[in-house]
Amino acid sequence: MCAAALEEYCGSVFWNASYLDRDDPDLPICVEQTVLVWIPLGFMWLCAPWNLMPLCRRSQVNKKHWTKLYFCKQLVVILLFLTAIGGLTVTLVEDFGPNSSGKKSPAVYYTNPVLFAVTWILLLLCQEGLRRKERAVDSASLFIFWLLLVLCDIFPFQTLLREALRLGEVKDIPRFSLFYISFGLEVIAFILSAVADIPQDAKELVKKNPEAGATFMSRITFNWFNSMVVKGYQSPLVQEDMWDLNEVDNTAYIGQRFNHHMQNELGLARIRLQNKLKNNLIQNQEKEVKEDSLSDCLGKGVSQEVLMMEEKDNIKKKKKEKNKKKIDYPKSWLVITIYKTFKWILFEAAFFKLLQDLLAFVSPQLLKLMISFTKQKSRYAWEGYLYAVLLLVVAILQSLFLQQYVKRCFVLGMKVRAALMAVIYKKALVMSNDNRKESTVGETVNLMSADTQRFNEVTNFIHLLWSCPLQIIVSIVFLWMELGPSTLAGLAVMVLLVPINGLLATKAKNLQTENMKSKDKRLKIMNELLNGIKTIKLFAWEPSFQTQVEDIRGEELKVMRKFAYLTSFSTFISNCAPALVSLATFAVFVAVSSDNMLTAEKAFTSISLFNILRNPLSMLPMLIASIVQTIVSKKRLERFLGGDDLRNDIVRHDPSFNSAVSICDGSFAWEKDSEPLLKNVSLDIKPGGLVAIVGAVGSGKSSLLSALLGEMHCTKGFINIQGSLAFVPQQAWIQNTTLRDNILFGSPYEERRFQEVLEACALGPDLKLLPARDLTEIGEKGINLSGGQKQRVSLARAVYSEADVFLLDDPLSAVDSHVGKHLFDKVIGPNGLLKNKTRILVTHGVSFLPYVDEVVVMVNGQVSEVGSYQILRASKGVFSEFLDAYAKEQSNDRSSEEEEHLDTEDSELCPDTEESQPVFRLEDRVSLALRRENSIKRNQRGKRSSFRLRKNRSLKTPENTMKGQRLIEKETMETGQVKFSVYLQYVRAMGWGNALWILLIYFTQSVAFIGQNLWLSDWTNDAVDYYNLTYPSWKRDTRVGVFGALGMAQGLFVFLGTLLLANAAVNASQILHLRLLNNILRVPMVFFDTTPVGRILNRFAKDIFTIDEAIPKLFSSWIMCLLGILGTLIILCLSTPFFIVVIIPLAVIYFFVQRFYIATSRQLRRLESISRSPIYAHFGETVSGLSVIRAYNHQERFLKHNEVTIDENLKSIYSRIMSNRWMAIRLQFLGNLVVFFAALFAVISRNTIDSGLVGLSISYALNVTLTLNMVVRITSELETNIVCVERVSEYSVQENEAPWVTQHTPSEQWPEAGRIQFVDYKVRYRPELDLVLKGITCDIAGKEKIGIVGRTGAGKSSLTNCLFRIIEAADGRILIDGLDISTIGLHDLRKRLTIIPQDPVLFSGTLRKNLDPFDKFSDEDMWRVLELSHLKDYVTGLKEGLQHEVAEGGENLSVGQRQLLCLARALLRKSRILILDEATAAIDLETDNLIQNTISKEFSQCTVLTIAHRLHSIMDSSRVMVLDAGQIVEFDSPSNLMEKRGHFYSMAKDAGITHNNFTIL
Repeated sequence: MCAAALEEYCGSVFWNASYLDRDDPDLPICVEQTVLVWIPLGFMWLCAPWNLMPLCRRSQVNKKHWTKLYFCKQLVVILLFLTAIGGLTVTLVEDFGPNSSGKKSPAVYYTNPVLFAVTWILLLLCQEGLRRKERAVDSASLFIFWLLLVLCDIFPFQTLLREALRLGEVKDIPRFSLFYISFGLEVIAFILSAVADIPQDAKELVKKNPEAGATFMSRITFNWFNSMVVKGYQSPLVQEDMWDLNEVDNTAYIGQRFNHHMQNELGLARIRLQNKLKNNLIQNQEKEVKEDSLSDCLGKGVSQEVLMMEEKDNIKKKKKEKNKKKIDYPKSWLVITIYKTFKWILFEAAFFKLLQDLLAFVSPQLLKLMISFTKQKSRYAWEGYLYAVLLLVVAILQSLFLQQYVKRCFVLGMKVRAALMAVIYKKALVMSNDNRKESTVGETVNLMSADTQRFNEVTNFIHLLWSCPLQIIVSIVFLWMELGPSTLAGLAVMVLLVPINGLLATKAKNLQTENMKSKDKRLKIMNELLNGIKTIKLFAWEPSFQTQVEDIRGEELKVMRKFAYLTSFSTFISNCAPALVSLATFAVFVAVSSDNMLTAEKAFTSISLFNILRNPLSMLPMLIASIVQTIVSKKRLERFLGGDDLRNDIVRHDPSFNSAVSICDGSFAWEKDSEPLLKNVSLDIKPGGLVAIVGAVGSGKSSLLSALLGEMHCTKGFINIQGSLAFVPQQAWIQNTTLRDNILFGSPYEERRFQEVLEACALGPDLKLLPARDLTEIGEKGINLSGGQKQRVSLARAVYSEADVFLLDDPLSAVDSHVGKHLFDKVIGPNGLLKNKTRILVTHGVSFLPYVDEVVVMVNGQVSEVGSYQILRASKGVFSEFLDAYAKEQSNDRSSEEEEHLDTEDSELCPDTEESQPVFRLEDRVSLALRRENSIKRNQRGKRSSFRLRKNRSLKTPENTMKGQRLIEKETMETGQVKFSVYLQYVRAMGWGNALWILLIYFTQSVAFIGQNLWLSDWTNDAVDYYNLTYPSWKRDTRVGVFGALGMAQGLFVFLGTLLLANAAVNASQILHLRLLNNILRVPMVFFDTTPVGRILNRFAKDIFTIDEAIPKLFSSWIMCLLGILGTLIILCLSTPFFIVVIIPLAVIYFFVQRFYIATSRQLRRLESISRSPIYAHFGETVSGLSVIRAYNHQERFLKHNEVTIDENLKSIYSRIMSNRWMAIRLQFLGNLVVFFAALFAVISRNTIDSGLVGLSISYALNVTLTLNMVVRITSELETNIVCVERVSEYSVQENEAPWVTQHTPSEQWPEAGRIQFVDYKVRYRPELDLVLKGITCDIAGKEKIGIVGRTGAGKSSLTNCLFRIIEAADGRILIDGLDISTIGLHDLRKRLTIIPQDPVLFSGTLRKNLDPFDKFSDEDMWRVLELSHLKDYVTGLKEGLQHEVAEGGENLSVGQRQLLCLARALLRKSRILILDEATAAIDLETDNLIQNTISKEFSQCTVLTIAHRLHSIMDSSRVMVLDAGQIVEFDSPSNLMEKRGHFYSMAKDAGITHNNFTIL
């Protein structure tokens, strides 16, 4: 019926099968005039509303956008409109003109020109709409419309041409001409639609982000990324080359949207939680009521016991409730938030995935048609060509859809990670203290790194949750259609393999956990070893530590071997799987009935379907495991983000108050439900007042400041503060930026004000010593500043901020007393810079109190007294007792104040004096003993003894400033291609024999693989040979048997190959680690001073981990994939020899694509990991400086900085995602061409080729695309990871120090006398630096006691370093008992000298191991030295005695105990020469006296050199050596030197030692 109507409409036949049943097929004209016209026009009309929308918006018509391209497009459409009008005119003239024949034209000649005319008018409007659209450069719908139109017009194009050629003339000249004119115009319009129309004002944007100016064609093929790839190929990419992100990919934009949805969802979740708690409460009350009524029934006769039991129950209940309260937090809102924020990108990805999945099943069906076509030689050739083209089209569409899907998934993962990082950071800024207590800094950083990464990975593959089951179901349906019930046999094998794989995975996971434990243990020891390397070198303990590390490494390698065997087994199973599945299916199929013949169509269609099925079956378990891990992360994130925020209404800012700071009857607690720490506090501070807060330890002084900052919970009362705040915390918080930025803290730079602040805060002299003055970069946590400098920078930050109210939490305790006085006078005091500001100062310095306006005395969290110094003094209250206790000591020891720290201003410039420890002033020795123990431990922890050398060196040498600005040079980032020698290095470590065997076995496996497939192809030909005959059972059994045997052989060879490879890889790991460890222990000390510990540790952690785990896996995958591709190509060339012609150009293109891609991808990966660390560093820094950031109200600035830091990282991630897509789509097109040519040649040579071989070659070609992708991906990964071998070997060949032992071994008794001679001794730290000691000559007799003094940087420490040959002589020599120390081995020398170092370094392990790592001494010796070093009582009191475990860095011992342990070490050695690098403020006077007494008694027969920081301790030396600028300026007995009134005299005077009190000593 329909066809008849159409025939009437066209005036010709609509459809006739005879049109196709011939050698040169064609379509009927009616189809061309109807269906082929309606398809493109219908598409255009459907999409028109979308393109016309901008015209409806009332916006200013933008004339700037009128580009030449726009005019060209409109002109072409106007011309097309004219052709449509022309067509209509021709028909009208024919029908109604003077020459009309009276016979009317069919309706189609009227409707088509009208349809076209209307469409062209619509198109003119669409193009105008496009021009008005914000930031649109082209339209996808218009491009597709032109493409469809041109494709559909090709059919009438060839029909008209063939017709004219057949007849030898053109029948209808006007329509013929109009058609070809309009076709030409359509082609031009199609080309124009593929060009970007970039307006002038967007050119700048497109330069920074080419994606913004990319056309539809460029977007789907990722051509816009070409310039980045080319740039990356020409020279290594750097961060500056990264393009800007699209607006929707910015952290600020993502974070804002995510936050908006999060607030709603979190609000709902909180309501749900409250309802739940309410219901629980009601239920509990009901229960209690029931129980109460029950107890009433029991009457009054309840015994006392029952009451007690009830009491106990209640207590238990309360505890339970408390625990419950802790556990409860708003749940199940995070996933919904993520969904709501990103739902559109999720839907888009799902749409593309669905299309791609469905298209995947079209190829096997086309393959089936192709095979049946080659079987029937009588069919027309054009069918074959059609199938070949269809295979290509389907493959191309599949590639395009897949890449769009993958791009969206990965961008989604990136966005989810960015959104979570942004909200975690934001949350950290407003977190309440209850919440902060629950998660440590490390945990929060972990949330930001590990947990967000989990979400990132899961969102990449989330669509597989529905896609995998869909693929499995569709595959089974198609397989059933091919093979019937025997499909179930193959399926059963697949299902059986799942639990086996699961079992192997569990086992592997357990081994992995075990392995990680060993790794942690090894890294812990390595960390200690590197941090204490100087102590280890001084005591010659390297061998002991080396054996410890090697033992743990041995354990680790044992587990790795087990793991490797397990992996080989699972590889064996996964490799046998396809062979087993096809074997089971085909065997059952042919065995069920003798009629079942295995034809080529059945066999190869099934194999293609099995290949599709493999992927979802292997992916599902992995996805589920990943989701399980992510659920853990989800809970952690919900708990963290759902916690309470800090209330910002605790502190009011009401201007009507007349006092600057007022607290009205306030009580404050650190946690919501805990007891208030500060009770009933009332304070009133006038504007411009200076108020001191004093009190004993733990009386709540710092807490009062926290309350003023709004950091505590207010249980009653309120606080009012007028104006802005500045805060100086007790422990200075320093950022990892320049010194200037640390002080400016976001304020604008004003030269005069800045200099004024520097002067006032006594930072002037320090700047002179810093290489780039105030632009010097400060390491993280202020590592290159001493404690005093940090405190002064912190104070300078506050002063520069010009706030109204200053909260100063004991800023004067960490600096020398004279510097403290300077700061008080110039900054804090009545005449300081802040004299007109309100200042609240917590202090322990009694000497400052007379100068303050008011003193607030705190006792047990309450304000006990308030008033001026004089009034409180007179009132004889708590305050005057507090003063009296200190006044006596103060008057007795006035001189001692300076004696504590002799090196006036300089003492702070260098950690040499360990000035980062708080100074023990006598005024508050009692409270300090308690108060500072903790902070000392903390400060000690961060210190590195090796740091001292570095500092001295930089004091001496303002070496070329630009280089010196950085304390530590940037780590070199490898660039460019990895040298082939690095691969050889790894293979050499594996062993050449192993490598050859591995290659041979893998090659054999490949041969078995090809053999099996050729056998299958031959088997399918039986169906042709035995057509209509009975199939002999012997033949059937042979076919199945050989097929199975070849399949199993493949699996077996892979198993052997993987096993050998794993073994070889473990050997390589062992060798590379051993070399690295051996060398690191033998490099000179200067290497550790210029290389951060983290960088060396990274070699032992990340790089060794990669060599252990990643590289072996990649190597085996690479070999397998490469051989797989070669196998496919060999099969293709065997079946269609023509193929060799195509292989060469394809291989060339492939080579170039992968070279370009690898260069770019490798660098992008490096950039990504480099740009990631600043995010975590900044986050860690923020969390530790929260109170400061909040006090200055700089949360917004830090949020912005965090967004910028994350964006920098996103730029390289986004580029990496795009580079992967760029490569994938190009390789997939290559793979699609392989499929196309395989099909094409099969058609061309169909008369000479078996249908079995056709099936084989095409089914293999279909699989090659994935493998091509894999090879490039793996090559790139391998290149990225093999760099680790390069990095490890870089540190394995560092220059070593002198040998540990030489042939010249000194006698056992050496040194007997202990005489030391320096002969014109010169030394420098590194060849390019100046001399540190400039020609020292002196003679020290045996048993002499020498004191060495000098200002910072005079070369005191360098002298001891030279004795131990930590640094080697530049000239001159040192003789000990007449023996030149440079001629003997380092260990021979170092074992015969003893040092008590300045900071006591202990290692984790037992006490015994710390004293005697080589187990040389007996227990009696141990106890003897412990007694001498006053530790016997302490150790006897420990449960394990000598076996007591010392924590990392000795943290479970006090600093004094650590120092005494170092003394015990020295006593145990009992050598003739003792060097004492005197500890400064690290120990209290009592410990100091103990050490001095023991040394003078036990080492009376030895030569003792003491480097003094306190002159008092060396006034009884036989002689004193005074060093200045690396030379001896005075060397005589102390009394003679005092008489001389030279250098020594002036130093003694500074320290308050006069000639008189020296004589008393």
